[in-house]
Amino acid sequence: MRRALAALLSGLLALPASALELEGSWQQGSLVHGQAAPGSQVWFQDRALRVSPQGDFVFGLDRDEPPEVELRWQEPGDAAPQSRRHPVAPRPWKIQRIDGLPQDKVEPPAAVMARIEREQALLNAARDRDTEGQGWRQRFAWAATGRISGVFGNQRILNGIPKQPHYGVDVAVPVGTPIRAPADGVVSLAEPDLYFTGGTLMIDHGHGLHSIMVHLSSLKVAVGDPVRQGQVVALSGKTGRATGPHLHWGIGWFRSRVDPQTLLPPMAVPAR
Repeated sequence: MRRALAALLSGLLALPASALELEGSWQQGSLVHGQAAPGSQVWFQDRALRVSPQGDFVFGLDRDEPPEVELRWQEPGDAAPQSRRHPVAPRPWKIQRIDGLPQDKVEPPAAVMARIEREQALLNAARDRDTEGQGWRQRFAWAATGRISGVFGNQRILNGIPKQPHYGVDVAVPVGTPIRAPADGVVSLAEPDLYFTGGTLMIDHGHGLHSIMVHLSSLKVAVGDPVRQGQVVALSGKTGRATGPHLHWGIGWFRSRVDPQTLLPPMAVPAR
């Protein structure tokens, strides 16, 4: 009996471990990189992920991600998927009050609602892209440097009215400051005058990850243009719903919002 039990335990210990590896911070607003056996299928919260031929994938944890998420994967030859549940740490979000905005940009009149809906559809179409681009693999770089005037996740109260959270990082820079691509990608949206965001540029970094840069005064690229990290793609401005010149830069994984500062090195601001 003891020999049979020892043989059984030995056989169990000899079973190959899952090839799934994950790297990242399991907290709201973060990005997680994964590595599975080549040829695997992977699902995050029931969304089928794009997996590279080498088994690489990525997914984002939304600003409001629930306390627990599920990751499933099925390796080649497996009869059924394996599953792992993982806790997601909450983050404390501050309240930010901004006054002095044009009231029609806080409470839009009925006459512009059709325009806002059309523009939202354009933004969502760019967010929903799922391409094989490889920019998501890079260490992201700052799109502009300067004083940080707004951070990710703050609950916004505009002219005294509660609105949606802030989904990016704001960098206070003068109008006309060069804005650079934070990583390689393809321009997925380039609009000079959206109602809320003014000059708006989106870059698809692949696998559902994208950058959005808004309040721009000038666009230097067009939809479909490939861009390289560090390339000047726009100039900063004060267009749309803004009280002063600055760059608002957001990162999204499909429609989940990710904190750009979790992907960045410390900002190197030139001495004055």
